[in-house]
Amino acid sequence: MSESELNGKFALVTGAAKGIGKASAIKLAQMGANIIINYRSSEKEAQLLVSQIKSYGKDAFAIQCDVGNLLDVNSMMSTIKNECGKIDILINNAGIIDDALLLRMSDEAWERVIDTNLNGTFYCTRAALKLMIKEKWGRIINVGSVVGLRGNLGQTNYSASKAAINGFTFALAKEVATRNITVNTITPGYINTDTVDVLSDKQKEAIMGFIPMKRFGQVADIAEMIGYLSSNKASYITGQIISIDGGMAI
Repeated sequence: MSESELNGKFALVTGAAKGIGKASAIKLAQMGANIIINYRSSEKEAQLLVSQIKSYGKDAFAIQCDVGNLLDVNSMMSTIKNECGKIDILINNAGIIDDALLLRMSDEAWERVIDTNLNGTFYCTRAALKLMIKEKWGRIINVGSVVGLRGNLGQTNYSASKAAINGFTFALAKEVATRNITVNTITPGYINTDTVDVLSDKQKEAIMGFIPMKRFGQVADIAEMIGYLSSNKASYITGQIISIDGGMAI
């Protein structure tokens, strides 16, 4: 893809300070987009990413926001509207886990995961959509999970939040299809991020039994697809759930 493919576009990447979000922000910047880096608590990492993106000659700034908090999202979107005037690309990447078997899961654990993963996607998308409709162009890409397709022990809250995003994608894609706005979801499997790094060797070995390709993915695997779906080359792709999981969802 051309390094100027997204020149003049503004991309908001939620949860962009680390992992998949960071790799996606870098990819979009390398394609020419200006980047708005959302973070909740990783300020140092977010500011380092701002400097890296600016080194590519693109505009970038970081903004703190808990996407699961409507007041926070409204404040963030107001700042973006004042600073940038538009959002062309929205990457709903921010997400958390708070695992427990259902019988032991607290109300707080359920609510935190739903608030961040599902409500955060709703809040950010609704606000960004108003700006996209005005521009008559937009790309909305949600980062789901393979467990939203097949479930996982101890992750009823996380699986429910990610499965709901799939339905959200189908419905919204139909709503905005005539507005030159596409809506798609990527469902990663196990990717080499902080979440995988903390697993024991025994846990990693057990997980490998579910992955036909017998290896974990890289953040670049997800970022490359996000770059493609953000481009004009993907203008006829919408309402799709695209698995990048080494075959786990087969």
